[in-house]
Parts: sequence; structure tokens; C-alpha cells
Amino acid sequence: MAKNIQSLERAAAMLRLLAGGERRLGLSDIASSLGLAKGTAHGILRTLQAEGFVEQDSASGRYQLGAELLRLGNSYLDVHELRARALVWTDDLARSSGESVHLGVLHQQGVLIVHHVFRPDDSRQVLEVGAMQPLHSTALGKVLSAYDPVAHSEAVEVERQPFTPRTVTGLADFESLLDMTRARGWAADVEETWEGVASVAAPIHDRRRMPVGAVAITGAVERVCADGELRSELVAAVRDCARAVSRDLGAGRF
Repeated sequence: MAKNIQSLERAAAMLRLLAGGERRLGLSDIASSLGLAKGTAHGILRTLQAEGFVEQDSASGRYQLGAELLRLGNSYLDVHELRARALVWTDDLARSSGESVHLGVLHQQGVLIVHHVFRPDDSRQVLEVGAMQPLHSTALGKVLSAYDPVAHSEAVEVERQPFTPRTVTGLADFESLLDMTRARGWAADVEETWEGVASVAAPIHDRRRMPVGAVAITGAVERVCADGELRSELVAAVRDCARAVSRDLGAGRF
């Protein structure tokens, strides 16, 4: 069995100590409570402080939890709430459309799949929760890039890889796609990422009316498209699902 890394264990214990009891603790208190030498405790605190996980009061010199932990915690809660609010609606969408449904959020220059509802048939399928998708070619990625300024920056500042002959890689053309996405409220991916696969996605907003994710239907081109275009009833269903989840998150009507 692999051994745990002692310095990380000590840092975790330090964060737990600061999270309970008194709001602020001095170096001596922290070192004594954890059975550490002051020099060791100070070194860990300095590292945590540099990363924003711990803050030091300039007047008293005492330590408290930092804002970065709050940001990470809110990120987890946002994703957890998004998934929880979307469960019923995405199940309904998969059942009514007969296709797979994915829920995605921005993560590390891509789209992280946080929920996946299988196509409601007996075919063999692979769970894609935790998988990453590109921003520039997928329907989920285009929606996030169109509505989220951070996602937009991530998508335009990197080289956009061509996955198929249909992938849009030029900056001007990509920006035009995002303009179209914002104008109509949804994005498409027809064989731009995977041959034979089409997808349509719509944005999900929170109570601050900020984009927090996107939902998409994905399936074979011959089922998702008709006469070379995405089936209008599937587009409407995806948009209705996104609006319903947004309302449950407190966004109101869109």
C-alpha cells in the first residue's frame, strides 16, 4: 500500500484545525495542537498562505482560513447543486428524446461531464461522467464559450484542433459561431468532434443569471438530424430542459 505524504497530511490537519474552534490561531497554538515544531508549522503555513488557503492577520499575526478555500468550496457546491437540480429534468429529456443527455461545466480549458443519462434503450453504453470534451467543437463547449467570458478566453487563446473535416478552427469563423449561438440560444455539433455523431446544447444559468453549465442531447446523426438539419423538436426539448434547470437554480424566466 502506498504511503501517505506526511506534509500533505499535516497541511490537511492544519486546515481542519483552523476550520473549527477559534476563528484565528497563533503559530504556537497551531504547532502545539498538532504536535509540530514551530519551524515545521510555520513552513506549512507559509505555503498555505502563498496558495491563498490561509490568511494571516497583519495586526495580531494569527492565522485563519483563506478566500481560496471558500472559492473551491463554492465551486463544489455549485456543481453539486447543478447536478442535483438537473437529475429529474435530464432523465425526462433522455426519455422523451430517446438519446443520451450530458451535463457539462467549464473545467481546465475544456468541458467536464458531471452527469450523463444513458440513451433509454438496451444498447451497450459507457458512462462518461468525469470525461473531458473540447470547448471549440462540441455543442456543450460552444454554449459555454458563448455565454461564459472565462470559457470564451480559454477557447480563443489556444490552438483549436481539427477533429474532423467539419471542425471550425479559424478564429473569425469560430467567433461567428458563438455570435449565432448567443442569437438563437443553443449550439450544435454535427460531426465536428466525432464522425457520425451530432449534438445540440443549451446554457444553464444560476440565480445571479450567470452561466454555470450546459445540457446537451447527443446521438447518431441519422437520428438527431433530418434533411441535414438538427431536428427542431430536439432543439426545443434541450432548451426547455435548460430553462427548467435554470429556474430551479433561481434564475427565473429566460
